[in-house]
Amino acid sequence: MKTIKDFNFKEKKALVRVDFNVPQDEKLHVTDNTRIVAVKPTVDKILADGGSVILMAHLGRPKGEVKDEFSLKHIVDEVSSVLGKEVKFVEECVGEKAEKAASELKAGEVLLLENLRFHNEEEKGDKDFAEKLSKLGDAYVNDAFGTAHRAHASTAVIADFFPSTKFFGLLMAKELQAIDKVLKSGEKPVTAILGGSKVSTKITIIENILPAVDNLIIGGGMSFTFIKALGGKIGKSIVEDDKLSLALEILEKAKQHNVKVYLPTDVIIADDFNNEAERKECDIYEIPENWQGLDAGPKSREIFNDVLLNSRTILWNGPIGVFEMSNFAAGTVALGESIAEATQLGAFSLVGGGDSVAFVKQFGYDDKVSYVSTGGGAMLESLEGLELPGVAAINK
Repeated sequence: MKTIKDFNFKEKKALVRVDFNVPQDEKLHVTDNTRIVAVKPTVDKILADGGSVILMAHLGRPKGEVKDEFSLKHIVDEVSSVLGKEVKFVEECVGEKAEKAASELKAGEVLLLENLRFHNEEEKGDKDFAEKLSKLGDAYVNDAFGTAHRAHASTAVIADFFPSTKFFGLLMAKELQAIDKVLKSGEKPVTAILGGSKVSTKITIIENILPAVDNLIIGGGMSFTFIKALGGKIGKSIVEDDKLSLALEILEKAKQHNVKVYLPTDVIIADDFNNEAERKECDIYEIPENWQGLDAGPKSREIFNDVLLNSRTILWNGPIGVFEMSNFAAGTVALGESIAEATQLGAFSLVGGGDSVAFVKQFGYDDKVSYVSTGGGAMLESLEGLELPGVAAINK
């Protein structure tokens, strides 16, 4: 893997693609700076070498139009604060103003370009636009894992203009190593936990990880499709009736790969989908009519806990209950506790995918697991076995 550790940036201008698509409040102040903090090590390394940094990023979906609420000028103060140095800003990303700002940049300085997506050419992967961007720097660094699955001008096409000076940033390298640990080089036993509501969104992930894992825990809404396929009564629980035969196929494939599959045995059921609904514990195969399963029950939590404490590598993608409602969060909290304890005992744990990441941040588990991925879609496509355009561009 070709990373910035393989290059000395002394007197070089590094064009660094970062993912600064950060959440903001109504006053456009950054409310979660995780993605900015994540690229600090890359910026620090380049500056320590005696180089300068030109940051390229997008924010929101302006769809090729210049819109003030999507301007990166609103996040400059936060970026400066996180990096611990004044960050210069230019209200263009290509053209005369951008070229002038880049040419005047001195060693040790950082420049942030305006939103790449103010130009339609960015998302179209336009070669001329990529070439214009490439003129701003001497080397190209991709540290934006969150956009690595997009074949955009700044994430993939631009690399062609830096045949011998293109590198992965330190964040990208960590992301790729974490996924490799789960799929290839991880210490066994390897356990994958897949939750969320639909089997259909996880089919390719399941098929790709079966040869790599020893245990597969299936929870959340998607578990009811498996339970119904196995002949269980699931009441009003969420189900994909057109995926019942697929669920059985997955179980058969798991058997062929000697993967142990763990489904919930009991659930917390409710008579309505709301936090104040009446609830009780129930065997997952015997959910009464007009009731629905909204969380993993205590017996299921114990079973999952035993599996996780005996695992050395753990992948977690998707909650196992409706944790957004406090009365149905206990199963996912218990799972978080089990993964945290396993990590403390020396296991490597990777958390990825929107809802899981939201959970670990909201409930304070982000520093109790080994790695929390910064890229939702990119992480999922990696787990599906797809080569990401942003990764392929550096590797070729």
